[in-house]
Amino acid sequence: MGQKIRPTGFRVGVMTGWQSEWFASKKDFSDLLVEDQKIRTFIKKTYRTSKKNKLQGISKIKIERTREKVIVIIYSSRVGVIIGQKGVEIENLTKALEDLTHRHIEIKTMEVNRPEIDPQLVAEDIAEQLEKRASFRRTMKQAIQRAMENGAKGVKLQLAGRLGGAEMARCEIGMEGSIPLSTLRTKVEYGFAEASTAQGNIGIKVWINNGDYLNPEENTDAPNAQTSKVSKKPARQGKR
Repeated sequence: MGQKIRPTGFRVGVMTGWQSEWFASKKDFSDLLVEDQKIRTFIKKTYRTSKKNKLQGISKIKIERTREKVIVIIYSSRVGVIIGQKGVEIENLTKALEDLTHRHIEIKTMEVNRPEIDPQLVAEDIAEQLEKRASFRRTMKQAIQRAMENGAKGVKLQLAGRLGGAEMARCEIGMEGSIPLSTLRTKVEYGFAEASTAQGNIGIKVWINNGDYLNPEENTDAPNAQTSKVSKKPARQGKR
């Protein structure tokens, strides 16, 4: 089952929350869902085309809605580029999204401290290197090595397409560590990107095991796992 289901969707509602958090009636639900997808697509397209087709390290986009406004939270490893000098870029983005949705938009940014273990950022980095005609085997090996050095418990990469300019498309898989896809408590995250090359598109899938949800010591997102560790109580001594 785990190999046929997206790991993030498999854990939503059990270990993780939704990317969009709002409530709507049956009448408005479909329209708001399409609007969320338009917002995400517009943000990624804007920052990709505005900076000479270079991805700006956007990991994920969360959307929250209230009666008055729509709150868009952008998780990125390059927050400074998104905000711009004196906040010019983020103001232009806010105005463009308001023209697109005809709603009041509030944009917040969250920094991804370790992009080496974020699967979406790893996939986009590999795509960027493949578009520059880098060797796919060396790119895969370097990505796996960086992730394992930064504390990942396991990494799996899958590239599919005309790799290296070959006439026939094929699939290459690289893996290191453990990726238990059917275990809900394991924090397996997934990322996907496409590299547009002269020979055609190459699909990149990335799975990264970032520890255990129930064990803070193995959670690589925690800045200091030891600080969250509860000290054990001394053993109770019996009556003399």
